[in-house]
Amino acid sequence: MNAMTGLLDVLMQRHQELWQLFVEHMQMTSSAVLLSLIVGVPLGIAITGSRRCAAVVLGLANITQAIPSLGLLAVLVPIVGIGQPAAVIMVIVYALLPIIKNTYVGMNGIDPTVLKAARGIGMSDGQILAHIRLPLAVPYIMGGVRISAVTAVGTVTIGAFAGAGGLGWMINLGLNANDVNLVLLGAIPACLLALALDFVLGVVERALTPEGTKPVEKIRRMGRRERLVRYTAAGLAAVLVLVAPAASSLASVVHRDASGTVVVGGENFTEALILGNIYSQMIQRHTDLTVDEKFNLDGTLVTMSALESGKIDMFTDYTGVIAPNILKLGMSTDTDEVYRQVHDGMAQSYDAKVSKPIGFSNTYVLAVTKRTSRELGITSLSQLVAHAGELRLGCTTAFTQREDLLPKMEKNLGVSFASVEGLEGNIRYQALGSGKVDVVDAYETDAMLEKMDLVPLKDDIGFFPPYQAVSIARKAILSEHPELADVLSKLDGAITTDQMRAMNYQVDVGGRTPRDVAIEFLNKEGLI
Repeated sequence: MNAMTGLLDVLMQRHQELWQLFVEHMQMTSSAVLLSLIVGVPLGIAITGSRRCAAVVLGLANITQAIPSLGLLAVLVPIVGIGQPAAVIMVIVYALLPIIKNTYVGMNGIDPTVLKAARGIGMSDGQILAHIRLPLAVPYIMGGVRISAVTAVGTVTIGAFAGAGGLGWMINLGLNANDVNLVLLGAIPACLLALALDFVLGVVERALTPEGTKPVEKIRRMGRRERLVRYTAAGLAAVLVLVAPAASSLASVVHRDASGTVVVGGENFTEALILGNIYSQMIQRHTDLTVDEKFNLDGTLVTMSALESGKIDMFTDYTGVIAPNILKLGMSTDTDEVYRQVHDGMAQSYDAKVSKPIGFSNTYVLAVTKRTSRELGITSLSQLVAHAGELRLGCTTAFTQREDLLPKMEKNLGVSFASVEGLEGNIRYQALGSGKVDVVDAYETDAMLEKMDLVPLKDDIGFFPPYQAVSIARKAILSEHPELADVLSKLDGAITTDQMRAMNYQVDVGGRTPRDVAIEFLNKEGLI
C-alpha cells in the first residue's frame, strides 16, 4: 500500500511533465513506425520475385538487430545531431525487419494456382499486386507492423540518452536517483502505450483483412455502405495512432525558430541536470533569449559532438574529464595546470570558451561502509592500498579503463583488489549495500554517500586528478549574443562542494525535480 501511495504521490507531482513526455514518446514511436512502413512494405514487395535479393536484404535487416542501441545512437548523433531525429532513425533500423520479413512471407505465401488463374483472365502484374497479392498478404503485413510498433515503444526509451525526451527521460531520472517510483512512472505508461498501439493496429488489421480469407464461420456479408464505414474507421484509427503524431512531430521540427535561442545541453546524471537548469534559468531571467534545453545526453563524447555540430551551444563538465577524454592530454594532479590546459585547449581545438571554475570540485573518491572502515581501520586511500587484496571493488567501466584511474592505481601503487566488477550508476551502491562488493568509486558531491552513510576515503597521497566544474560555450554564440558572457560569469565560483552535494541530495533522496532545486538555489543566493 505504501508503495502504491508513493507512486500516486509522484504521479500527482509530475503529471504535467509526464503528459508532455508521453506525447513526445508517442510522436517518436509513430514517426518511426510510419516511416518503417513506408520503406519496409515496398522493399518486401520488391524482393518477392528474387530469392537472392531476399537473402541479401533480410540478411542485412537481421544484422541490424545485433547492433547495440546505444552504440547506434552514438554513431547517429554526430551525423544527424541530438534530439528526436537520431532517436527516430535508430528505432527505424530495428523496426524494419518484422515489416520487410512479414511482407515477403505474405507475398510468397499465396497459392500459385490463384496467381496463375489471375494471369489467365488477363490481369496485369500491377492488378495482381493491388487486387490479389496485397489483400491476401494484409494479415502478415499488419502482423509485422504490430510487432514493430510494440518494439518501437520500448526502443524509443533509449532515445532519451540523445536528448530526445520521451518516457525514457523519466526512467533515467529514476535510475539516477535509485527511485523505483520514477522508473515505474516512465515504464507503466510505455507499457500501456504499447498495448494501446497493438489494440488499435489489431482493429485496423481486422478491418483490412478480406472476408474471403477468414474461416467460413467468421465471414460476414457486408454491403457497400458497411464496407465503406469499416474502411473509414480503419483509416481514422491509423491516422490517430500513426499519421497525426508523426505529422505533429514533423511540424514542430519544421517550424522551430532558432533565432534568439540558446541551446543548453546537459548529461544524463543528476548533477548535470541541476547545473543545466541553473544556467537555463539564469539565461531566461537575465536576457530576452529563449532557451532550448537538451538534457540527458549520454556522456561527454555525445555532448561534445553536439557542441561541435552546433546542436547545443553550451554545457557543463569537469576539467578532469575534458583533459584526457576530449583533449587527449596526460593527466596532472596540479589543479591550476589542468584548468589552464583545458581553457587553452578548448579554445584552440574547438573554438569554445571555458568559464572560470563554478566553485566546486567533483573529484573521484573511493568509498566504503562504516562497518568496513571500522573493522579494517580504513579512512584514507593509503590505508586502502594496504588492504586492497582483501576487498572487492565495484566501479564504473570508466574507472576501470581510464589510464589515470584503476590502471594507474595498479601500476604505480601495486594495488590488486580481490575482484573488480564493472557496475554503472547507482547499481554499484546497491551492490555495496547488499554486501556484494566492499569498495565503490564515487564522486565528492554524490548524494548517495550521504544517503547510505558511507565513508569517503581521504586522498592523502594526491592520487586523483582535479575535477573542477566549468561551463563550456561556443564562442560563436557568445559573439552572436554578447549579453550571455555577463550572465554566465555570475556563476563563476558561485557553488560550493557542500551546496552541490546538498542539491544532489534533494533530487536523488528528496525526490524533487532538478528544475525546482535549481530555482530554489538561485533565489536563495540572490542570482535571480
